[in-house]
Amino acid sequence: MSGGDGVIMVAGAGPAGLMLAAELTLAGAEVVVVDGLPARSPYCRGFTLNARSLELLDRRGIAGRFLAEGPTVSSSMFADPARPLDLTVMDSDHPYVLGIAQTRVEELLEEWLAELGVKVLWGHAVTDLEQDADGVEVTVERTGGFGETGGVEGTGGVEEAGGVRGADGVGGAGGSRRRMRVAYLVGCDGSRSLVRKRAGIAFPGTPATTFGVLADVELADPAALPFGVTKGERGTVFVIPRPGYVRIVLNEPEPPADRDEPVTLAYFQRLLAGQLGRPVELREPRWLTRFGDAARLAERYVAGRVVLAGDAAHIHPPTGAVGVNVALADAVNLGWKLAATALGRAPDGLLHSYHEERHAAGERLLSTIGAQAALGGHDPGLAPVRDLFAQLVDRVPGVGKYLAELATGVSTRYDPKIPGDHPWLGRLVPDLELTLGGRRTSVAELLHRARPLLLTLGERPLPSVGGGWVDTYDARCPGRPELEGLLIRPDGHATWVSTTSEPQPDSTLATALATWFGANV
Repeated sequence: MSGGDGVIMVAGAGPAGLMLAAELTLAGAEVVVVDGLPARSPYCRGFTLNARSLELLDRRGIAGRFLAEGPTVSSSMFADPARPLDLTVMDSDHPYVLGIAQTRVEELLEEWLAELGVKVLWGHAVTDLEQDADGVEVTVERTGGFGETGGVEGTGGVEEAGGVRGADGVGGAGGSRRRMRVAYLVGCDGSRSLVRKRAGIAFPGTPATTFGVLADVELADPAALPFGVTKGERGTVFVIPRPGYVRIVLNEPEPPADRDEPVTLAYFQRLLAGQLGRPVELREPRWLTRFGDAARLAERYVAGRVVLAGDAAHIHPPTGAVGVNVALADAVNLGWKLAATALGRAPDGLLHSYHEERHAAGERLLSTIGAQAALGGHDPGLAPVRDLFAQLVDRVPGVGKYLAELATGVSTRYDPKIPGDHPWLGRLVPDLELTLGGRRTSVAELLHRARPLLLTLGERPLPSVGGGWVDTYDARCPGRPELEGLLIRPDGHATWVSTTSEPQPDSTLATALATWFGANV
C-alpha cells in the first residue's frame, strides 16, 4: 500500500510507543518516533511488569535485561492486600511479577530501539493532523527549531528522521513548526491524546468520582511508617519502598474543586496525619500528584490511517498496576499488522483485527479493574462480598488460577478465525523446547525476528507455503510428541494447532495462512 513514503510516525515515547517502534522496525517498516517532552520524565507511575509482559519481551530476546533489574514476586494483589493471589498456579513461562520502575522499563526499551537503529526525537510534539485515503499530513512543533537534536546525538530533527520527505517549515525564523506526510500516524501520546482528539475518535466512559494522592518522599523517621498497608483512624495508607525514598498513597476524600490544583507537601502531610490520627514528618519531596478512577475506552483503535495504543486508547483506575503491561500488549499486537499493511503485504482486514482484538481486551480490562476497585474499596457494605470472594479463591479449585491469569493478561485469547478447540488455539503458545537441525532452540527464540512461524513437529508433512512472509521450520518437540504442527503469529499467538489425537485438515491451515499472512498452500 502506497502513501506518505511508507513512513510510520509514532507520537509518544512511553512504553507503548517505544515497544511499537521496535516491533515496526523488526518487521521492516520505516518509523520515526517523536515526543513533545524535552527529555524522559523522571516521574514514575508504576513499578511492575507482569507475567504476560515478560513473556512478550522473552519472545523478542530481551526479557533478561528487565529481569536483571529487580526482584520477582510470585504473588500479586487482586483486591485485598492481605489476601494476595498465588501466581505460580498460572500456565505461564514467567509466573511472577517483576519489580521494576516504569522509567527504567522505558530506558531499556529506548536502548533496544537505538540498537535497532531508531532514535527518539525528544522535544518534537505532534500538534495537528489531517488525513486522507493515502496518508496523513502531520504538523510537528519543536521549541528552539528543527536544526537542534534535543539531546539525540546524530539526528537532524524530524526532517531527517526515518526518511520523512518533504517537510515543510511553517513556523517562524527558527523553523519551530513543520508539516510532513507519513503513511500512518500512531497516537501513543497518553490519556489526553492530541492525536485521538484531532482524529475525531470518541473516548466514552466514566469520569473520575473518587481521587487519591501520592507522594515520593523521604521519611524523617524511617520507623514512623511501615511498608505495606497501614490502617489508621480515618483511612488506609499504602507505603511502597523505593531506593532512597518511599511512595505513599492515600485516598483523597475531599479533593479541591480544581482537580489540577498542585499537591503540596504541606497538604499531603495534613491529609496523612488526618488518616493516621498522628503526624508523620516527610521531607525531600520528589513528586506529588493526584489521580482519579476515570475509566474510558476509545470508540475506535483504528480510524483510517490514524491508530491508537496505550493510554491514548484506554484509561482506568490504577488498581492492579497494569497500565504499562497493557500498553506493551497493544504494541506487540499492532506492530506486525501495521508494518505488513504499510509494506503492502497484509491481507484484507489485518489492521482492523488490531481494533477487534485489543478493543475487546480493553473492555475486559475495564471490567476486571472495576471489580477489583469495588472489592478493594472502603464500602463497609461490601465486606460480606469480600469475605465470600476470599472463600471462593481459597476453597474452590481453579478460581485463583482464573483470577491470576485474568488480572495479568495470561488468559488473553484472540479469535483464530478457524474451527478448533485446542487450548492453545488463539492463545500465546508456551515457550516449547525444540530441536532443529541437531540444535536446541525454543518457540521464543524463533520469534525473536518477529515473523510468522509454521512449525512441522511430527511425521505428517505439511503443505508448502507460497507467497506471504512465513518462516517454515521442520523441528521436533520432545516434551510434546503429540504435536504435528503449529502456525504462530509474530506476537506469539497460535492460529493453527494440529496433534496426532486431533489432527486438523490442511484446509484450515490454508485458511489461517491466507487470513493472517496472505499466504497460500
